[in-house]
Amino acid sequence: MGEIQRPGALYQQVAAEIRNAITAGEIPPGAPVPSESQLMDRYGVSRPTVRNAVAALRSEGLIEVIHGKGSYVRAVPAPVNTINRAVASTGRTFHVLGDEVWEPVEEPAAYRTTATAITGPQLGLDEGEALFACDWLLTDPKTGTRLMHRILIPFATAEGTGLGEAPDSQPTDIYAILAKAGHKLWWSETVGARIPRPDERATLQLTDATAVLHTTRITHGSDDQALLLEELRVSADRAQLAYRITPDKAPAARRARA
Repeated sequence: MGEIQRPGALYQQVAAEIRNAITAGEIPPGAPVPSESQLMDRYGVSRPTVRNAVAALRSEGLIEVIHGKGSYVRAVPAPVNTINRAVASTGRTFHVLGDEVWEPVEEPAAYRTTATAITGPQLGLDEGEALFACDWLLTDPKTGTRLMHRILIPFATAEGTGLGEAPDSQPTDIYAILAKAGHKLWWSETVGARIPRPDERATLQLTDATAVLHTTRITHGSDDQALLLEELRVSADRAQLAYRITPDKAPAARRARA
């Protein structure tokens, strides 16, 4: 049989055929991928084409190589870490549930930076305005999962609180400082998944095909002013996020229609 001839790179066509077989369950998770010779015969292609196709599927995370055994369809594991994002408080004492699981990999890095086109609007600042920042790299020693945590503190928040001298304080300690300063705190958070940047891939020890979960939490004060921004980044296939959801009061117009 001659090589299949269709538009596009030939190895991509073969990769698509193998991908369809995996998706359809013809080659289930954990099963070995047919040998190079079997794939060559099945699709009528050369060995380099088969190798390029398998390499493409490896980069997508569909196939993994087990040393000494060969290529297998990657099993899709359940997330190994459930990260509870709820904040508990007793007076001016705060606790982020689940924080005790995480241990620092290295000393936190505190520095000064500026608001970007993304973080500026989130904090109600213009791009280029000065911020205090601190980066944490944490790990769960039981699973090896790594987590990147960043805190951004506007200068206006730091004034009168001492946070400019201690931007590497734990988030719960920062919450307590802000509450002591008279703020009634509440939080908003967004969550997204995306392809990791090279530095995130290296730091979090991700494979090429693994997405990163990226959360952005804003701490708001009594007047809804954005006081603090926290970013959390973690492997999407090693963690899931959990939230406690309590109902807000419905807007007056909505209540009237009920």
